[in-house]
Amino acid sequence: MLAGQVSGVVAGCAPSNDERVQVYAASSLTDVFRDVERAFEDAHEGADLALNFGGSQVLRLQIEQGAPADVFATADPAHIRSLMTSGRAAEGRTFAHGELVIIVPEDGAANVASLEDLRNARRLVIGTEYVPVGRYTREVLRRASREFGADFEGEVLGRVVSEENNVRLVRAKVELGEADAAIVYASDVRTGSGVRVIPIPEAVNVRADYCIAAIDGATNAAPFIEFLGSPAGEAIFERHGFEVDRAAP
Repeated sequence: MLAGQVSGVVAGCAPSNDERVQVYAASSLTDVFRDVERAFEDAHEGADLALNFGGSQVLRLQIEQGAPADVFATADPAHIRSLMTSGRAAEGRTFAHGELVIIVPEDGAANVASLEDLRNARRLVIGTEYVPVGRYTREVLRRASREFGADFEGEVLGRVVSEENNVRLVRAKVELGEADAAIVYASDVRTGSGVRVIPIPEAVNVRADYCIAAIDGATNAAPFIEFLGSPAGEAIFERHGFEVDRAAP
């Protein structure tokens, strides 16, 4: 238990390996988990979070191959269900939600002002079909085809010039001027990053459920997972543009 380990730290000992929590998390959680890391370690003397970010499918594969993860957090619960099926993870817990948005250069150079306008984009960047943001993007386009015409999905995908392995790489293409438009999570849009946000209509948008689970054999995951659902943890996620399911008072 973490509380029992604190006495050793107070006595001047370095944190033990039991106090280090190896967190494998989706790239879209990078910024918010950095803030969570500071808050969690401040609240749990002696605790040490080791954060490892990447595409959810890559992280899942690493865990399946024996990577030393204690917890796994992803924007697609299907990855955790897969680990549960193989006996590598405990039951997952949803801790936040997000939605997709379109981003374009802030200078207005892109000929895109709405979801329907994506069929006019010259250089569109999306996630690969194997990462959550890419799978959700394709679902949005399928839903939008019911409103904008059966050819809409194909027309938009025909504008894709690059498919990236994680959402931060998708965002970077617009920030660096290498794309006219991209589809990312709302929580990935940074102030002062040189991009403008175009909302996706609620009727066709996708709600991403962020899920976390302890990996088989982990003995120190519970305090961190519980922190994400605490008022302090939820407040951090809200500041970063995520939705949380706050319990009724």
